[in-house]
Amino acid sequence: QVQLVESGGGLVQAGGSLGLSCAASGPTVSSYAMGWFRQAPGKEREFVAGISWNGVSAYDAVSVKGRFTISRDNAKNTVYLQMNSLKPEDTAVYYCAASSGGWPTSTQGSYENWGQGTQVTVSS
Repeated sequence: QVQLVESGGGLVQAGGSLGLSCAASGPTVSSYAMGWFRQAPGKEREFVAGISWNGVSAYDAVSVKGRFTISRDNAKNTVYLQMNSLKPEDTAVYYCAASSGGWPTSTQGSYENWGQGTQVTVSS
């Protein structure tokens, strides 16, 4: 069982930056693909970015392309999401997720483990 704990959320003005972290624990977590998802009020949870177990393959949603960057440090069992040029529409609860498949996917059902989420609020 993989445990995930997100941190780094908060309030930021539009155009600003914020970095999220996801600390993972578990015997084989370094072999898992990791993803970030978000859920805005009244909306369904959506994919933001994903990264392969070895960090070689990563991709992100069109809505955040060029602004958000996902990365990981397997020595620290931590995944990061650097968010730049934030917009009010980025306001959401951000969730970290882990998939034993090893390769990133935007399909939520492929992720067996989820964190509790961290709130990101972008003011205009």
